[in-house]
Amino acid sequence: MKREIRFGIAALRGGPVFALIGWSIPEAVPAAVSGLAVAHAVDDGFLAGRPLVGFAWLAGLMVAAVIGSAGSRKVFQRLGELVEPFRDDLVRRVVGSALYKSVSGRPDEGALARLTRQVEVVRDTYAGLIVVIRTFLVTLAGVVVGLLSLAPVIVLLILPPFLLGFGAFLATLGFAAAKQRVSVLADERLAATAGSVLAATRDVVACGAETHAAAMVSGPIQDQADAERALARVAALRTMCFAVGGWLPLIVLLVAAPWLAGQGLTAGLIMGGLTYVVSGLQPALQAVIAGVGGSGLRYVVTLGRILDETTSPPVEFARRADRHGEDLILRDVTFAYGPHAEPVLRDLDLTVLGGEHLAVVGPSGIGKSTLASLICGLRAPDSGTVSYGGVRAVELGAADRVLIPQEAYVFTGPLRDNLTYLRPDATDAMVDAAVDAVGARELVGRIGDQLDPAELSAGERQLVALVRAYLSPARLVVLDEATCHLDPVAERRAEEAFARRGGTLVVVAHRISSARRSERILVLDGVTAAVGDHTSLVQRSPLYRDLWGSWDSQPARLTHDPDRVDPGAGTGLAHHLGQVVPHGSLGQREPGSDLRSGGTVGG
Repeated sequence: MKREIRFGIAALRGGPVFALIGWSIPEAVPAAVSGLAVAHAVDDGFLAGRPLVGFAWLAGLMVAAVIGSAGSRKVFQRLGELVEPFRDDLVRRVVGSALYKSVSGRPDEGALARLTRQVEVVRDTYAGLIVVIRTFLVTLAGVVVGLLSLAPVIVLLILPPFLLGFGAFLATLGFAAAKQRVSVLADERLAATAGSVLAATRDVVACGAETHAAAMVSGPIQDQADAERALARVAALRTMCFAVGGWLPLIVLLVAAPWLAGQGLTAGLIMGGLTYVVSGLQPALQAVIAGVGGSGLRYVVTLGRILDETTSPPVEFARRADRHGEDLILRDVTFAYGPHAEPVLRDLDLTVLGGEHLAVVGPSGIGKSTLASLICGLRAPDSGTVSYGGVRAVELGAADRVLIPQEAYVFTGPLRDNLTYLRPDATDAMVDAAVDAVGARELVGRIGDQLDPAELSAGERQLVALVRAYLSPARLVVLDEATCHLDPVAERRAEEAFARRGGTLVVVAHRISSARRSERILVLDGVTAAVGDHTSLVQRSPLYRDLWGSWDSQPARLTHDPDRVDPGAGTGLAHHLGQVVPHGSLGQREPGSDLRSGGTVGG
């Protein structure tokens, strides 16, 4: 409970808090003058035979109530300045945690419920707590000021029992919060167990397992009953706390009335003291017990579950998420190799969200490599725009994007220099992690310290380049058939490593399995461009369906092929690979997506 209280206090912002305190002063006027007005109305008015004076004092009490209502109106206007930023912080925490877990390969299935229901519960209860606690403090301050002005001796009589009852209530909060959590968990367990049993009612009856089913739910039912009885005991304790803090001051003042009269206090002063107790302290204590005991416990329990289930993303990840800067956007892109040539790409629209994995497929010569060059800014479109993170692709640097082509480039020199070419400050641990992730450990051990390109096969050069790209700080990685010389198992390991790495991944697919593993697939067929997932494209794209069917019908498969879709020519990184590779690869688009299916893509 301390964690949740600290979280709420830390969310308070100085400006709105001071404004709230300022407008609470006029709101405290009715509590401060109520007893004074009654005392003077009785002593100086009605008992003195001057009823008009008495009514005048009561009218003053009405004026004070109007002033207090004006202050209350301003208080509620300022309340949103405290509550809404608090809600926004919670939303950012829930969404940021969900994104971080998703990128880390641990999807948060409860994030939607936390975002749509639990955050709103915490927001509402947080606002209720601010109102209740502020009203209690304002009323208490007003009553104390009024009593000191009226008769200080009455303060000494009524405040001790009032504070005793309030303190006893605060002492029960930890116990009550624990019982509330137990009740919530018991309710969840009972709902889950009962739901399972009810869903299997036919089987239970058919198998004569009624006794077993009843035994399954009897334990959760008993636990929930015990939890409800514990909450009832908590409610009884609250009632006792209110009796001590709310009624005992009244009894003490009534019992002490003869003594007070003997000390020179008038009937009006004693009635004023009773007014402060009945119209000030009692309602304030009742409200704070009901509010903190109800909304406060819901706040603690619900916020506790949010804090328990959300993980604060690393600072670097949070900064990137706030940037909204990892979307790859192509708008009306047209490109041709010369003023009189047919466009390779025409009027292409495409949006790849930050962190998404896209595969680009289509027959050879259809424009896949051209698209990769445009994405990385190596070529500029004839018309339209290509941008990543709001920056034009032609202005991107090595820290923003990296492209690995089919023929990987390595140079003679230390192996480490080849691997860290795009990140010279990489530590040994970072290099080792990249080598293991891409699956190049055996190759690195065989090469040793010095690399000679002539001694490496095409697949081995690709592995070196893949490690280099993995180490790069770039958040946009484009693999243009960068795994075509690897066998299917090595290709899968490398592509999955880049998918786990984070950032945006675009793969110009060499094999059908590359497209099958991606979240979205872009199909270029020379006439239309389409985007979607594998299932939708099989149904809607004739080219994708034909390509998938031709691969799927191949008689020879690798016995170790994890995708069950790739024909292959061996598992090693041979100098001369005799792989069976189709003429092209695949892709098509979903309704409502960002790619216009009418965009012409030519060869």
